[in-house]
Amino acid sequence: MIKAVLKYAAVAAVAAMLFAPAVFAQILPPGGAALTPPPPPAPPPPSMAVPVVPQLDAMPSRQNAPPSRGSFGDRITGCLQDGAAAGLGPNDRASYSRACANR
Repeated sequence: MIKAVLKYAAVAAVAAMLFAPAVFAQILPPGGAALTPPPPPAPPPPSMAVPVVPQLDAMPSRQNAPPSRGSFGDRITGCLQDGAAAGLGPNDRASYSRACANR
């Protein structure tokens, strides 16, 4: 009886050794799935550009100046055209153009 049990244990051990690679190939690591997409690429490195420091004796540049609003007449004309395009009547267009040009 003991010889038969030992024989079956030996056969089971040999079978386990033969099929062990196939069994371990089917086990996924924790958090992994068979259809998990790859992780996204790493973000680009931060920019190392050094900002320009203004000098005390240098003239200011026009790059930092706000854009010109145009003349008052040009602004009124543009606002009147916008009011007409919106379908405003003459009185409403006049009040709209005054408010629009003074902004």
